[in-house]
Amino acid sequence: MLLDTASLYFRAFYGVPDTMRAPDGTPVNAVRGLLDFISRLVEEYQPTHLVCCWDNDWRPQWRVDLLPTYKAHRVEAEVPGGSDIEEVPDPLQVQIPIIIEVLAAFGIAVVGADGYEADDVIGTLATDAGMPVEIVTGDRDLFQLVDDDLGIRVLYTARGVGRHEKVTNAVVREKYDVEANQYADFATLRGDASDGLPGVAGVGEKTAATLLNRFGSIDGIRAASLDPDSDLAPGPRSKIVAAADYLDVAPTVVAVARDIPLGELDLTLPPTPVDADALTVLAERWGLDTPIARLVTTITDARQ
Repeated sequence: MLLDTASLYFRAFYGVPDTMRAPDGTPVNAVRGLLDFISRLVEEYQPTHLVCCWDNDWRPQWRVDLLPTYKAHRVEAEVPGGSDIEEVPDPLQVQIPIIIEVLAAFGIAVVGADGYEADDVIGTLATDAGMPVEIVTGDRDLFQLVDDDLGIRVLYTARGVGRHEKVTNAVVREKYDVEANQYADFATLRGDASDGLPGVAGVGEKTAATLLNRFGSIDGIRAASLDPDSDLAPGPRSKIVAAADYLDVAPTVVAVARDIPLGELDLTLPPTPVDADALTVLAERWGLDTPIARLVTTITDARQ
């Protein structure tokens, strides 16, 4: 089970009342919510391996160099020569170190890679995993990783973790009329305002799906647009040709990396906390006794 951690703790922050606070007044609603999410998922799916995938770089410079609009609307402050700062509410920001400490005490793997997003970590760990993979996220970009043959599916949390949708290739096909392995090209053509992807002007979901079903991929569509003998209609042809500069770079930006170096990792979910004493201290300090106790019990029961 691969968790898009930021997706989950943002959802917890906005979904759990901010009256949830530590004895010293520090907000802990995101921490509590995330722990409860993990408990619910472990109880339902009983994973043998669990990874909290991390955004070491939420807006990698190499993606920005290719497409400057990428996530530009979410930048709170620019850092010359470094990673731009994402707009994150202060009451959430103070909880992130607590989340990291609690996960470490449980022994739940937290994996990130410098210069890459959590999506890329997920893509790399899902590739050649050698076992079924559940990807937990509220981000549609990860639909491109769905692979029925390999047992890779997305547990899509847009409607909430408790009401998540199990996304297989059939679900992607039903929703968008494309195969899961075409989803990245579909998103590139259609665009995605939430990620700052303009898409191809004049090409919406229906046209994008039609073109991909006829020509297979962006490469196939572009080849048809340059072939005077192809049966690509003049309207879509002119739009694809006009978007050449965008289409030169956007597919690389949208595609989730699948081969980043992560080194040797132990991703096994421990049946009991690796540092029970630290967990007791954290539970008392931050007023997390109930969610921590629940997760301890849930993991122990699931891993027996």
